[in-house]
Amino acid sequence: MHYKTLISATELQQHINDPRWVVIDCRFSLADAGLGGRQYRQGHLPGACYADLNQDLSASVKSYTGRHPLPDFRVLAKKLGEWGVSNYHQVVVYDDAGGAFAGRLWWLLRCMGHESVAVLDGGIKAWQRQGLALTTVLPKPKRQVFRVYLDEKQWLSANKVQDLLASKAICLIDARSPERFRGDQEPIDPVAGHIPYALNRAMTLNVDSQGLFLPSATLKQQFAALIGRYAPEQVVHQCGSGVTACHNLLAMEHAGLNGSKLYAGSWSEWIRNKNRPVAKA
Repeated sequence: MHYKTLISATELQQHINDPRWVVIDCRFSLADAGLGGRQYRQGHLPGACYADLNQDLSASVKSYTGRHPLPDFRVLAKKLGEWGVSNYHQVVVYDDAGGAFAGRLWWLLRCMGHESVAVLDGGIKAWQRQGLALTTVLPKPKRQVFRVYLDEKQWLSANKVQDLLASKAICLIDARSPERFRGDQEPIDPVAGHIPYALNRAMTLNVDSQGLFLPSATLKQQFAALIGRYAPEQVVHQCGSGVTACHNLLAMEHAGLNGSKLYAGSWSEWIRNKNRPVAKA
């Protein structure tokens, strides 16, 4: 059985020593870029390697990009091989933020042609609630070869988003908080507001009070109500920098609403060009 969206702590525990499985820790903090790595060294799931959002899952920021540009996929493929991932491994990714950061690697792997990847539902907190052990032992994975079968149709450029919005050919969903979407506050980016015609669904609505994803039927009903006449394939997700938007994309896939895309540059890229319109309220 291949896990392609979510996996429970109980299910993962049954495979934690399986050499055909690779676990990757994706904890990160936007407020403290080094925090995730420190937390990893203080305790992580057995055998888990660590993937850093800035260093491993993003390219360097340029004057025209958003805060987390897509990585060089050849470089990421080499890192995946160093972490013990081949095209035949089941990969499980986790964080401590309900999947907000693990969802990025889940999405990147899918773009690279690897479907056997799942997010640990509830993350490291769910693992610990089950009474399952953490370790400080650093893994020594057997190096593998990971071949990339890149699907560039999984994400859109800013110009493409602007054109498709103008023709009402897509439904754009913003995963940021309502306060940031409305422009009431903006703690990270230099301009407040949102892309005109975007809809707002904060990624936090996808999970319950324990950080577990809502039932697939519930998510399906909620997203169907939000996107209305649009087919799932016409839905494009965005957020501040293209990271937490993957959470909404994951939620739709888990709900059986397959085929939505990502505006990878998201708000932080959109506002780099002062000619692009901004909406508030």
